[in-house]
Amino acid sequence: MNNALFATFLETGRVEILYDPEQPLAADDAEFVIARLTLDFRGEIQWPGSVTVGTGVRKVGNSSLTLSQAIYQDGRCVADAETVIVQVDTASRKARPLTPAARKRFEDLRIAGI
Repeated sequence: MNNALFATFLETGRVEILYDPEQPLAADDAEFVIARLTLDFRGEIQWPGSVTVGTGVRKVGNSSLTLSQAIYQDGRCVADAETVIVQVDTASRKARPLTPAARKRFEDLRIAGI
């Protein structure tokens, strides 16, 4: 499989955390953007087959959060990643503080022991 597909799998894990249609987490007139993505390949993904993506919050900042993610296939880790997401104002494109509701949701999803 093409290595770009790994980033697509990771995106699905991020979307599950960041975009809840019933409880929007971005402030009004704001959106989440990737500031940094570090991806380490640990193995190959075999096709046909399926993968599992694990995503958890590592750190919550004032306007950002850091996610830890991993992709598994057949019980083995084929990639892991760390992503920094920043909430930005849609007009100015400057960082904007997380809402209290977003902060609570992200804190609830923090990985234990980190």
